[in-house]
Amino acid sequence: MTIERPVGVAGLEVLNSLPARAARAELLTCCASRRWADEVAAGRPYPGLPALRSASAVALAARDWAGIREALAAHPRLGDRPHHERPQGERPRGGDREAAWSRGEQSGADGAAAEVRAALAAGNRAYEERFGHVFLLCATGLGAAEMLAALRARLGNDTGTEQAVVRYELTRIVDLRLAKLLDVIGEANGRNA
Repeated sequence: MTIERPVGVAGLEVLNSLPARAARAELLTCCASRRWADEVAAGRPYPGLPALRSASAVALAARDWAGIREALAAHPRLGDRPHHERPQGERPRGGDREAAWSRGEQSGADGAAAEVRAALAAGNRAYEERFGHVFLLCATGLGAAEMLAALRARLGNDTGTEQAVVRYELTRIVDLRLAKLLDVIGEANGRNA
């Protein structure tokens, strides 16, 4: 009889055993801040997901705003069209794994009415003009109307308040992605048993 372990446990073992460069590359799929990835990779081995998430939060908190903007550069606009609906040659931001995760996280915007999608697009433009970076929201479990309401509400924030909210939302997204990463690399390395 074989006892199955949760995939995240196997993935953590894989992450802990990877060479530093490979671990960094895997972590960059969760957060595009290179210094964050370097610090989290250097902190291995981790005894569990809570310790990994804690190290991640510490590393994110240590980032200056330039480091946060580096992470934001890999995130698509909220409500961006899936690849098959884009004009030819236009690609989503972020790599393949990150793009797939973003699509899943933002799936609540799928099938939104045309006016809601148009309002999200207009809100994204207004936000980027006001703050100089993509609007970031941990959209997992939210519908398009909730995403739009959050976008509109945050347009009223001052820069300092908004930067604090962005850091919070980034930490939430990275926490979710770290768990996904452990599942993916555990499955890819066939270490479920």
